[in-house]
Amino acid sequence: MKHILIIGAGVIGLMTARELARAGVKVTLVERGESAHEASWAGGGIVSPLYPWRHGEAVTRLALWSQSSYILLAQELFAETGCDPELRQKGIIMVDVHDEEEALQWGHDHYRPLVKVDSEFIHEKEPRISGDFSSGMWMPEVASIRNPRLGRALRISASQHPNIDLIEHCEVTGFILVGERVEGVHTSKGDIRADDTVIATGAWSGGLLESLGLRLPVEPVRGQMMVFKAPVGLIDRIVMLNGRYLIPRSDGRILVGSTLEYVGFDKQTTEEARESLYKTALTILPDLAQYPVEHHWAGLRPGSPEGIPYIGQVPGWSGLHLNCGHFRNGLVLAPASTRLLSDLLLDRAPIIDPAPYAVDGRIEHD
Repeated sequence: MKHILIIGAGVIGLMTARELARAGVKVTLVERGESAHEASWAGGGIVSPLYPWRHGEAVTRLALWSQSSYILLAQELFAETGCDPELRQKGIIMVDVHDEEEALQWGHDHYRPLVKVDSEFIHEKEPRISGDFSSGMWMPEVASIRNPRLGRALRISASQHPNIDLIEHCEVTGFILVGERVEGVHTSKGDIRADDTVIATGAWSGGLLESLGLRLPVEPVRGQMMVFKAPVGLIDRIVMLNGRYLIPRSDGRILVGSTLEYVGFDKQTTEEARESLYKTALTILPDLAQYPVEHHWAGLRPGSPEGIPYIGQVPGWSGLHLNCGHFRNGLVLAPASTRLLSDLLLDRAPIIDPAPYAVDGRIEHD
């Protein structure tokens, strides 16, 4: 049985393990902390790129494939684990959009239901949001998922699968090298050997490659978010304004996010961001002033050029592969990117052209 080692048990690593294990592969999944507790936990869970027409075709192809697969994935995970990822396909309203024509053209070109709407439509859908919004864009198929619960369900699924060995609190300290081939890793819990090794450690992926004389242009980008403890029914769907968003959960809680900060590996929250997020939330939904902020946190996204992930073999090192650099769209692109990498690892026909995500030509040598 083929044996594949995956470093990093975020949503990307967990979904990759799930895809490979279901194909009959033995998988060892190594996580330095707890599964799905970094960017996978910290995000908002919108199952669409923000303003999708502003992204290139490479991101769009992965996103469209992934969006159609989330309904089945959520159902399967709930049935397997008893943990409901809470997929809510309620649509998204983007208010005061400045590039409406580009949005409409993108929707036409990609056969997506995306229409311009007026204030009457907006306030019929969401009567409690501010009356200041005169127009917007409506995408009825966009869903959100409760990403901490998605991560929990994926972890339970991995723990239950006989082909997956999940090892948490295990630090990778180096690669096992035989010539120009990677045959596994040295870890704080001993050596692990495998036929292939996959790096799926998000913003930390570049650090692992430095020992091989490679520089991966993936950097941490801090995002701060807050959640209000609100009653059910204030809003029913995602609402966006100027790049910020409100996301309702099934229990009434409402998330507001997020910032975009290039501050290195710093996950501290700031009062400035808190005030800014709070102001955004009340600008969209004034009634939130009546309810407390329950939590304010920060996570680190794996920033990459144009948000295009690295999916495939690392040049010059056989047996070593990447699935990282998804920037703000890790959860959005996860099903497609994990399926694509699995296709490449198992010599299957790829679901989409892998060329835009190839590592060769996009990574620097010292």
